Amino acid sequence: MIADQRETGSLPRRPGTTSWRRLYKERNMKKLVAVLGMLPVIGMMAVPVFAQEAAGKPPATVSAAMMIAAGLAMGIAAGLCGLGQGKVGGAACEAIARNPGAAGPIRLAMILGLVFIETLVLFTLAVVFAKMTY
Repeated sequence: MIADQRETGSLPRRPGTTSWRRLYKERNMKKLVAVLGMLPVIGMMAVPVFAQEAAGKPPATVSAAMMIAAGLAMGIAAGLCGLGQGKVGGAACEAIARNPGAAGPIRLAMILGLVFIETLVLFTLAVVFAKMTY
């Protein structure tokens, strides 16, 4: 009887998940449009930076500070990489212990995650070498 009453319109229709999904999508679309609208403005503000001449060699104190900062950056990146790799390895071992049948896909995801984590250190090393040309 309730289904018949809904069809005739005598019962009020409660908002379901569909209306919330639509509202969520509309809000996300408005955010996306705002961000994409700001990109050209930010790009135009960055043009004068690219128009400047290359800087000369920095003073000795700045060069020494750059070396120290590069060493710290490399140390932080390597240390956090080690922590992340340990966490990924531990989580993968736990997942394989819980579900041995899924060991292959878990191992593949673990190796892929370890590669991405190690890439952080390699990118940091590349930036260190690029900045230490003085």
